[in-house]
Amino acid sequence: MCMERAYVKWVWIVVAALAFSSCQEDVGNSLNPTSVEGSEVSGDEQYLNLDSDVVFDQDKLHTYELILPEENLAIIDANPAAEQYVEGSLVFQGDTISPVGVRYKGSIGAFVGCLSGSNVFVPSGSKTCTKLSMKIKINYADPELKFYGLKKLQFHSMNQDDSQMRERLGYWLFDQMNVPAPRAVHARLVINGVYSGVYALVEQIDGRFSRYHFDGGDGNIYKETWPIDSDGHAYTTQRYLNGLKTNEDENPSVAIIEAFGKAIEQSEGESLLTAIESYNDIDEILRYSVVDRVIRHDDGPFHWYCTGSNCSNHNYYWYEDPIDLKLHLIAWDMDNAFENLGSQPNAVTNIPDAWGKTSNNCEPFSSGFFVPITQRSAACDKLINGWTQYLDEYEQIKSNFIDGPFSQASADAMLDKWAGQISAATQEARSTHGDAVSLSQWQSAIEELKAQMEVGRSL
Repeated sequence: MCMERAYVKWVWIVVAALAFSSCQEDVGNSLNPTSVEGSEVSGDEQYLNLDSDVVFDQDKLHTYELILPEENLAIIDANPAAEQYVEGSLVFQGDTISPVGVRYKGSIGAFVGCLSGSNVFVPSGSKTCTKLSMKIKINYADPELKFYGLKKLQFHSMNQDDSQMRERLGYWLFDQMNVPAPRAVHARLVINGVYSGVYALVEQIDGRFSRYHFDGGDGNIYKETWPIDSDGHAYTTQRYLNGLKTNEDENPSVAIIEAFGKAIEQSEGESLLTAIESYNDIDEILRYSVVDRVIRHDDGPFHWYCTGSNCSNHNYYWYEDPIDLKLHLIAWDMDNAFENLGSQPNAVTNIPDAWGKTSNNCEPFSSGFFVPITQRSAACDKLINGWTQYLDEYEQIKSNFIDGPFSQASADAMLDKWAGQISAATQEARSTHGDAVSLSQWQSAIEELKAQMEVGRSL
């Protein structure tokens, strides 16, 4: 299951938009979305008066129930890749929030093997798996409405992770090293009275995220927007604006990240390090880098995918602090973390270079599995190359990480704790749905994950 799905997922990143975008099947339906009546609000509801720590309580497995008109469920089931919101209701701990927007979410990896369309490179067709990742828009009808301080909930299906632990563990490890990262917990999801299974509930990276994790928290968030291009040049103002995920409707300024890009472009040697230190918290960046590299989050910002001579990275956010003018790197998309520590690395995502090392004279080279997919060494990027100059500091942080949160005693204890939380729910899912992971498969996958971490401690 894992190698074929993961291969298709990462092939898509580089070539699908060029080769297959014209092949999208337009899967329509004859149903019209049905409106849902708004729920009465007294003002005393817990979701209006408590904060997001309730949602992301690491010691609890919460159950969420979605109630949708059958015609609305039929609409999104007929074409999940359309990512079309329909109205429904969310029920949690006795409170009903209605209407909320409900849709499926995901890129190619989230849909592979779970849609009826014949072209796996362009997701299309109807839903064929029990679980698909979902997004719930709390403020669908009322822009000011929040659910425990949140505007959106993201339920990740974990269909490609039999351990059901990679995302939660990855984000937890960043957090334990005092690197800002989304909070993640497991959750039970019930849809129209039918138990769907165990999901990873992952914090949305938006203004609520920045206000929770950063003092003030009103700065810009950028998605997959590197300060410089693959040739080391700053981007245009519009390119930075295109990456904005907060403040975009408030006469936004991108002056800080733009100045950072220009400072990198115009600096070399010691002046480059001075420029980097002006805009990055070096200790935090190195802590980020250590966690990312030790757990082999090889599909993150250190993997530069190339088409021809153009190379770029993905699966990260920046938070830009308007007070100290620092940019903070935030990890995203942990579902493939750890796998390249195993005996069968994912040939598409795998990064062969050690920290600070380069291959092929910084020219793109084959990933070894699919000819059009190439990559360039991360340290060929001017910014990352600057970070790698702090090698002694990096090695000390790495030692602290391996002896601390990533130690066998610490990491295995968390896996065992979370496994205890979801064991019954995992077994219930298998009893309810034939395509759910079996208890024995799940337990074996957790042991495999532990073995992969042990490899990471030795590198």
